[in-house]
Amino acid sequence: MGSLSFGSSSSTVGLDIGTDHVRAVQLRPAGAGFALTGYGAVEVPMGAVVEGEIVDIDAVTSVIREVWRRSGMRGKDVSIGVSNQKVIVRLIDLPFMERAELIGAIQYQAQDYIPMAIEESILDFQIIGDYMTPSDEHMMEVLLVAAHRDMISSTVAAVEGAGLRLSQIDVSSFAIVRSLMGPQGMSDLDESGFATGIVHISSGITNIAVVEKGVPRFNRISSLAGNQFTQAVANVLNLTFDEAERLKIAVGLPDIEGGAPQSPPDVDPAMAPIVQDSLEREVNKFIAEVRRSLDYYLTQTSQVRTIQRILLTGSGAQLKNLASYLEKGLQAQVVIGDPLARVQVPANLQQQVFADRMGSATAIGLAMGGIEQ
Repeated sequence: MGSLSFGSSSSTVGLDIGTDHVRAVQLRPAGAGFALTGYGAVEVPMGAVVEGEIVDIDAVTSVIREVWRRSGMRGKDVSIGVSNQKVIVRLIDLPFMERAELIGAIQYQAQDYIPMAIEESILDFQIIGDYMTPSDEHMMEVLLVAAHRDMISSTVAAVEGAGLRLSQIDVSSFAIVRSLMGPQGMSDLDESGFATGIVHISSGITNIAVVEKGVPRFNRISSLAGNQFTQAVANVLNLTFDEAERLKIAVGLPDIEGGAPQSPPDVDPAMAPIVQDSLEREVNKFIAEVRRSLDYYLTQTSQVRTIQRILLTGSGAQLKNLASYLEKGLQAQVVIGDPLARVQVPANLQQQVFADRMGSATAIGLAMGGIEQ
């Protein structure tokens, strides 16, 4: 692959290689939305993908093959997403120039904005718009993406090793925004001076993004995610990871309004408060991390005064009462995002897909991006 791609391609299979699962989604256009024609998800061996980066290519290749075998997925062309600390997204301002000129100039300009060597990176960009400064200087806003070449090579090797053809590499946060807000975004809902935050919590990483007038203008990756919540429970109770995961899901966070604590019937009543205390400590760290990211964005823009709404999604977002904690801690409306809002799901796939509704956002957004609009 010579570059990352923002654009559409002929592919309609979105392939999300996550820390805990590989998910594949196939869509076709249907009216104003989409119809799901294929879905598959298979667990990834622990340690094969770490904080969004493939470290065991052979293991991931085997999982991808298994997804195709179990799901009967048609087609070999796929759109994949990348999301880890080796993917940098920056919104930069440059003197106005035509796109052809920018293609040549971006190689020289990028080094000022990304903390990695240009020769070790793959670059792509999208022109967001142009404007005039008070001194009548014609400027342009450019969304710059840089990805470490070795990380991309590992991803390509895992996909091609499974016999698939890679037609597009997208930034996962862009795909998440697309799945929650539609291919064209929800610019009509972003009033002047306001923006929408996206918080997608998976098992290994959290994507924090800001969308303004339908355009993703900020992205940050955090390693505070679902697995860290689980590990906190495991540490305090000396449990295995799987045991702690079951407890985390069963107990969740306490009612933020201070209601009487209720222990699930299959959980030792003495353990529930311990679980909740450990989760509260981790969630407070998580809220502080999200707040720092959003505050940083607000200090970098003169147009947006506040983040008025946050869309919450991802498999880790299903933690009981988490939305209430975020709403209080971030002082913003928190809405559970639904990546299936624009997708018709056939009866034979509903049970499987609806059970993974929160975790499917990235794969759905990748599939949407693979359909020519």
